[in-house]
Amino acid sequence: MKKYAYTINLVDDPALQKEYKERHDNIWPEVVNGLKSVGLVEMDIFQINRQLFMVICVEDDFDPAVGFVAYLETDPRCQQWEDDMDKYQEVLPTAKQGEKWSELTSIFKIR
Repeated sequence: MKKYAYTINLVDDPALQKEYKERHDNIWPEVVNGLKSVGLVEMDIFQINRQLFMVICVEDDFDPAVGFVAYLETDPRCQQWEDDMDKYQEVLPTAKQGEKWSELTSIFKIR
């Protein structure tokens, strides 16, 4: 199993931040099923202030460049979910061109 970590900010609006959390408390089953169908095993999203950190565990053959695109095509509600999330999220100024969630680089592990 492989692990990836990503970060993004929430918009600077407490009401929208609360709504974002509520939306995830009631995530659409099509989104969960779509992610699992492309190789997602686990996902955790953590928050501090406006910053979100997402950690995903995926099957060994998962390629983020392919898997996340495939996820959007598993069900029209997946693309709708991602489009809806745009109003809550703010891409980091350091993000690469076309990148929404910025991938974090692992610099230390204890096993």
